[in-house]
Amino acid sequence: MSTESDVREFLASRRAKITPQQAGLPAYGGNRRVPGLRREEVALLAGVSIDYYVRLERGHLAGASEEVLDAVANALQLDDAERAHLFDLARAAAKRPARRPGRARGPLPDSVLRVLRSMTDSPAFIRNGRLDILATNHLGRALYSPLFPDRTARTVNIARFQFLDSRGRDFFPDWEESLNTTVSLLRTEAGRAPHDTGLTGLIGELVTRSEEFRTAWARHNVRLHHTGRKSFRHPEVGALTLDFDAMELPAQPGLTLTAYSAAPGSADHDTLQLLAAWAATEEAPSTGDPAAAPDRRQG
Repeated sequence: MSTESDVREFLASRRAKITPQQAGLPAYGGNRRVPGLRREEVALLAGVSIDYYVRLERGHLAGASEEVLDAVANALQLDDAERAHLFDLARAAAKRPARRPGRARGPLPDSVLRVLRSMTDSPAFIRNGRLDILATNHLGRALYSPLFPDRTARTVNIARFQFLDSRGRDFFPDWEESLNTTVSLLRTEAGRAPHDTGLTGLIGELVTRSEEFRTAWARHNVRLHHTGRKSFRHPEVGALTLDFDAMELPAQPGLTLTAYSAAPGSADHDTLQLLAAWAATEEAPSTGDPAAAPDRRQG
């Protein structure tokens, strides 16, 4: 991934989404060659010269002040995720440190694993920015059981399963929404951690092997993913849609704990209880339950 090309394509794609009417500008003439704003219109809205904005959109964000970046973000009507992504790209272009400390390395602390194990009624897992599942509680492993090739598997990757495993489309029935979410999360992480070789390797693999991923990746969409609803089609208990809450772990930079739940008395809550009953029948390996065991290569 090239930072300059990422900047160029991101800004051009955001510019294409804003019409003059949305930006409060008069649309002179009916034969516009671009689908959204022209560069000179963005420059006008941001209060910078046309030459300077053209330089920014060509990928030269190094040296741009926070005030200029804010002005460009306002002109393009960027949402919170897009604004943060623009600043991440600027940091990468200037080779400045990321906006949060270095990624977590080494094993997960026992205290974090105890919290994870204590969540007995909610499927939960810890992932990194590459969407590697690093640890789960018992119910979380049951929910994501199709992703684990065998009982002893420690780390699996959600995106790799979703795009490269034939079961991915069935497991994530709300396919388009799930696809776009996964790609947007990886695009967001690529802005935060442009030098993560594991991430660049994963993206390269997915771009090469999946046309759907390649098409979605080219849209340059990003998102923040803190709460919402997600649908599954589990091979043992069938369809269920769960609420999720994703919480970053401040003491483990780059890691996120995600927990699922369902409203008591709902059909999804009944299915979740059925999943718990099925999980209870699964015999743990003789070496101990791997559900909450952390991978030793978190970064």
